[in-house]
Amino acid sequence: MKKTRNKWKKSAAFCIAALTVLSLTACGDGNSSGDNVITFDRENERIVTLFSPMEKTKPDADNVARSASEKTVTLAEEKLGVTVNYITYTAEDYQDKTYDEVALDRARNDMDDLYLLNPDTIQILAEEGKLMDLSGLDNAKNLRDVVKMANVVDGKLLAIPQEVVAYGLFVNKDMFDRYHLELPKTPEDFLECCRVFQENGIETPVGANRWWLETFVFAQAYADLYNSGDLEAEIAALNSGEKRYSDYMRPGFEFLQEMIDCGYIDAEKAYVSEAIEGEGTDFLEQKTPIVMAYWGAANAETAYGKPDFNMQVIGFPSSLGQMPVMSMTGIAVGINAEHAEDAMRTLDVMVSDEALQIYAETNRVISPSQNVQVECIPALKPLSDRINENVFVLATNAGMKVEQWGNTCIIVRKLLSGASVDECMAEFDRLQEDALQK
Repeated sequence: MKKTRNKWKKSAAFCIAALTVLSLTACGDGNSSGDNVITFDRENERIVTLFSPMEKTKPDADNVARSASEKTVTLAEEKLGVTVNYITYTAEDYQDKTYDEVALDRARNDMDDLYLLNPDTIQILAEEGKLMDLSGLDNAKNLRDVVKMANVVDGKLLAIPQEVVAYGLFVNKDMFDRYHLELPKTPEDFLECCRVFQENGIETPVGANRWWLETFVFAQAYADLYNSGDLEAEIAALNSGEKRYSDYMRPGFEFLQEMIDCGYIDAEKAYVSEAIEGEGTDFLEQKTPIVMAYWGAANAETAYGKPDFNMQVIGFPSSLGQMPVMSMTGIAVGINAEHAEDAMRTLDVMVSDEALQIYAETNRVISPSQNVQVECIPALKPLSDRINENVFVLATNAGMKVEQWGNTCIIVRKLLSGASVDECMAEFDRLQEDALQK
């Protein structure tokens, strides 16, 4: 445990994008004692404590996501006369406890007021009754339907994000043009592009890490579910056991297995690589033409914000073409928060249209408010166009009894470490049986 002053630009980042929550945390199995926790103390009569990740990649760099969140917290402090104290944690490597593990422990023991949580953690804490219902906040009425779908459990809105995280394929368009390749739309297109790259000396066409390969699975598993099926009926069938998650997931896992077998991804390296840190250098140095990342990484200089080539961000291959995969983190209030009233008011300001406009304009992201729109950079336009057409797959749906993002991540990692597709599908069946018995 370390203590320092609450000066954000010199210390921790409160990044709601996947750069922190979804890339540095998510699922994992570590053994550290949590010595990476850092507290920020500042004496004040009205204090609200917030547990969040610290950005690991170049923490001293000028990062737009960090400054965007800082501005919304400052707005809340000024409007309410409170002080927000940050308690942060970052896993140093794949052997450490993950952020999720530490967040669960802190929330279960009522150690903080506000928590920035991954979707799998939200669902776990919801089942345990550890989070406040945020439906009554004044600004909850402004949220997009997709945000409510992701974070409402049993009629209770349990977390609110400051951005909607959209994942896509980051591609080096110059390298595609060099080999006369069209940007892929279907799984078959994608595998053909990888084959051509490999035949031309690019040993590993796809840079991967231990967190985000599940995006390929979601795009193929749920393209029809979210874009052409009866969503409510199909989710009801999954929740009742009439349909099986494994039937949806199998094509995506078979696709990943084919990429592993062909050497298009390095499974061993991916298994131990942190997001962006594992594959980012090769992508920026034009050694590999394809990586997967979230929307905000295209804007952040600490990620892919300044490539020396024509970068395009497209959807993942699916039966319905290029498919964005969307996920939600969320800020939640502990059910037994020591400063519950001030925490609720602070969060309400942080997710107001005024604050979210500041956040979105600074960070150039998709806002959770239906009233806030921001122009994206040209590299993101292909992904943005699909989202604006209301074409996407949601990887975090609180209406599904089996949590999606975290569980799929864990099972993909089993595939990376040598499990068969059938063994992975059996794990989905087991999770579904467990959920049906609750």
